[in-house]
Amino acid sequence: MTPQLPQYQRVAAYNVCVDDESRLLLCRLSDITERPGAWTLPGGGIDFGEHPEAGALRELHEEAGLVGRIVELLAVDSLRRTLRAKERDRLGYAEGTECDYHSVRIIYRTEIVGGDLRDETDESTDMAAWFTREDVANLPLVELGRIGVELAFPPTESSAI
Repeated sequence: MTPQLPQYQRVAAYNVCVDDESRLLLCRLSDITERPGAWTLPGGGIDFGEHPEAGALRELHEEAGLVGRIVELLAVDSLRRTLRAKERDRLGYAEGTECDYHSVRIIYRTEIVGGDLRDETDESTDMAAWFTREDVANLPLVELGRIGVELAFPPTESSAI
């Protein structure tokens, strides 16, 4: 019989922000993450008692310096995998401990209403930038980044041919 791994569940909220020039806002993962240099949607974990919309907007400001307004709920995604704890992560397990990790990801369409684009420092992302549909084709994206691209730039009849 295989021993059961400790379980860790994370609920997070993310933003799909497309500007007037049809560019998608993405954030680059920093060296403290599993995929440094890969791009993802701005967002992250919801604090205890925090409404998911408020969490998404807080994370947008923390990671990109921008102020947003939630327009609509786009998707809820669930991911389950085995994860190994690292020294600086927030899992609360000793480094090297494997856990059964479940992430529930709430994704909103968010309109930018203020702020100035800037990069986050000393956290899970280190750069925020706008990308066109063509630009994202050449970026290393995590799964959530790919989901964001699909939601931001749905296929059209002409692009499906």
